[in-house]
Amino acid sequence: MLISFTVENWMSYAKPATLSMVASRERQHIARVPSIAKYKVKVLPVAAIFGGNASGKTNLFKALQFAKTLVTKFNQPDNLIPIEPFLLDPATKGKPCRFNFELLIEEIIYEYSFSVGRNEVVEEKLVKISGKNEQTLFHRVAGEANFDASLANDLSLKFAFKGTRDNQLFVTNTVSQKNDQFRAVYDWFDKTLALVAPDTRFGPFERFFQEADPLFPAMNTSLADLDTGIDHLGKEMIRLENFPIEEEFRLKLEEEVKEGGTVRLVTGATNERYVISRENGSLVVYKLVAYHKSMDGNDVKMELRHESDGSQRVIDLMPAFFDMGNHVAGKVYVIDELDRSLHTQLTRKLLGYYLNTCTPATRTQLLFTTHDVMLMDQELLRRDEIWITERDSAGGTKLLSFSEYKDVRYDKDIRKSYLQGRLGGVPRIFIDSCTGDNTAIVTARG
Repeated sequence: MLISFTVENWMSYAKPATLSMVASRERQHIARVPSIAKYKVKVLPVAAIFGGNASGKTNLFKALQFAKTLVTKFNQPDNLIPIEPFLLDPATKGKPCRFNFELLIEEIIYEYSFSVGRNEVVEEKLVKISGKNEQTLFHRVAGEANFDASLANDLSLKFAFKGTRDNQLFVTNTVSQKNDQFRAVYDWFDKTLALVAPDTRFGPFERFFQEADPLFPAMNTSLADLDTGIDHLGKEMIRLENFPIEEEFRLKLEEEVKEGGTVRLVTGATNERYVISRENGSLVVYKLVAYHKSMDGNDVKMELRHESDGSQRVIDLMPAFFDMGNHVAGKVYVIDELDRSLHTQLTRKLLGYYLNTCTPATRTQLLFTTHDVMLMDQELLRRDEIWITERDSAGGTKLLSFSEYKDVRYDKDIRKSYLQGRLGGVPRIFIDSCTGDNTAIVTARG
């Protein structure tokens, strides 16, 4: 689970901004809030981030995306680190971007932080928190590493550190050197943290036509329940020689796709979804298609490109929501612009499905950004689960939770106050009348 995330000097985040998933003392929806008995703390299962255009919502998503990539991908020698520092303050020029994570991994809390410039990792630190005790497993700074006494005699760790490039994280290199001391942290970024961008075709969409998948009937049934008009999804087999791909790519597939393995493809022009797999030694191509019921009750096949943007978005997101609802591997999903192409009621139903499965024992989380103020409802979300981003006068993003506002009561309709600008996080629109006609110039700031 994600306990907290702090970012500084990244894109619009000039000053440290912290997204904390630690629950406040309020009792609303308490039955669904996960409890970490060992640490006597409750951790929220969801965080909804609202804010005006260009207020910093997506920049928070991109910060997590950057951190995941830096941890799990191995930079090539001499490559610059692709940081995106805050550019509007000369004082931040040349300073490193800073990231700090508090993570719950197998009931143990770790604090992992790193500061990076374009050429090097300036600082990196991993702390293990056990109850009231904190153990600094390693602290890398100024090209040197200090290890905890329990690791001081681990020669393979020291060897791995000597082989860690300036532009590479030590945690990353230890895993590449087959030392598993810090693999739990690496695996959290690699396997637990799942990022879904607005244009991401989240896999595995082949689950919609794999009847052996335990979620196959539930996912297909839900398509009708969500008023997509689709009765169910299925597959259409295409001969590989008739599949429109370049010969070079075809040869690569022949070489790399092993027996039982699969490759997912989404075409950019038509937005069709394909699965290429090897069965009985040969490559086969399956195309995802939709089936609707005709007036006489028969199935009518339709191409996915003929479905609405909203229906396609549901198809992309549903595997993630079913994983969340079934708490598969305790994943942490971060979805940017959850409401894109979705009706409010549909988005609310997806959220409700997930939240109704949460208990004090669950370890799955959902973080999402949205413009849909109809989701800003205390019957759906707690105050400490609702966050806003807004730009200050210097152009930097502030990140605030509604639990920080004393006048936001549990029984209050907070949407009205939010839209009136009393809670921040909405665009400040300035209308300047033009002389000589009835036109106006509308400028959105923040």
